[in-house]
Amino acid sequence: MLRIPELKRRIFFTLIMLAVYRVGCAIPTPGIDADALSAFFARYQGTLLGLFDMFSGGALERMSIFALGIMPYISASIILELLTVVVPHLAQLKKEGQEGRKKITQYSRYGTVVLALVQGFGIAVGLESMTSPGGAMVVPDPGWAFRVMTMITLAAGTSFIMWLGEQITERGIGNGISLIIFAGIVARMPSAIHSTFRMMSLGEINIFMVVILVIMMVGVIAAIVFVEQGQRRLPVQYAKRVVGRRMYGGQTTHLPLKINTSGVIPPIFASSIIMFPATIAQFIQISWVQQAASAITPGGWIYSLLFVVLIFFFCYFYTAVTFNPEDVADNMKKYGGFIPGIRPGKRTAEYIDRVLTRITLGGAVYVSAVCVLPTILISQFNVPFYFGGTALLIVVGVAMDTMAQIESHLLQRNYEGFMKKGVVKGRR
Repeated sequence: MLRIPELKRRIFFTLIMLAVYRVGCAIPTPGIDADALSAFFARYQGTLLGLFDMFSGGALERMSIFALGIMPYISASIILELLTVVVPHLAQLKKEGQEGRKKITQYSRYGTVVLALVQGFGIAVGLESMTSPGGAMVVPDPGWAFRVMTMITLAAGTSFIMWLGEQITERGIGNGISLIIFAGIVARMPSAIHSTFRMMSLGEINIFMVVILVIMMVGVIAAIVFVEQGQRRLPVQYAKRVVGRRMYGGQTTHLPLKINTSGVIPPIFASSIIMFPATIAQFIQISWVQQAASAITPGGWIYSLLFVVLIFFFCYFYTAVTFNPEDVADNMKKYGGFIPGIRPGKRTAEYIDRVLTRITLGGAVYVSAVCVLPTILISQFNVPFYFGGTALLIVVGVAMDTMAQIESHLLQRNYEGFMKKGVVKGRR
């Protein structure tokens, strides 16, 4: 793939942008005692703060300028997608094609800045009340100067990450936002592996459990790849048409419906919704707020139930937003296509919608099972890192999507040498 100049430029551009992101994750926010903050986070490993830190690639633990990560942008995108259903102006913009999508994206950027400022203020206030186990204050000089500086710094960091993601999508390879989350998760794997071996050497976890975890991880990866490649293929026939002196159509093909149409979006959206109020609540020293935050801590049944409900909701919601059976049925009817035994038009749309609803249920069950797995392992077996779950689903899903885009570039240039050796099974 490096023999194709355009593809090589895109790959190197993507790697450079991800390197810039990782450098930013190491730049600390001014006015914070790094040692006291590190000691504070060591006390909260395996909690919701640890999960948030995983998505930010360790930036939250160091309270770097990228501490908020890309989550404000994801939250703003969720809000805009929900508002398109109830706000006529946004619904009209969505129907206007590319120009309308650009306008909605612009609104998402504005919403990202607002959410980042709000979250930055909440984190600044929370940091002022935090102390290390030894009693040292995380913020030596609290006050409005620190709060305003932290708000601006974190909001600027999130805006820069958003810009990086858009640049990767436009000039690089793969989806920029997904790749940034991917880079943040992968960056934590070496420390997680080191922590596991350290616990094994201290006798806190035996080697038999580590072997079981490795086997389970390989099995989960295989299951993710298998299901992500799974399709329900609806047979489609095209009637013969005579145009002038030529005959068109008469072929048989299929309409592929993925089992997991929404991909990694549901767990990302569900995690961001759960993490936002719960993270802010942990910084507020009020008894009932603290009780509510502890109730939705990973490992508890309330958190697992809420997480599964949100995954189911976003699986169906995102599928409904991105796939319209009526449009597909109209396009098939326009070109003389039909599903055998089903009338074209409305009946075809109803049939596609019914099939899509059923396979989306299976996809939602699969995503929920994979994502709830790490909370069970942490609570029951005291596993020191987030095995499987949302992290592994995102890593494998993003890797497969990026691989698909690379293959599409290679197919356009008929580079058969790579395709014969590296094609992913099931992708035709």
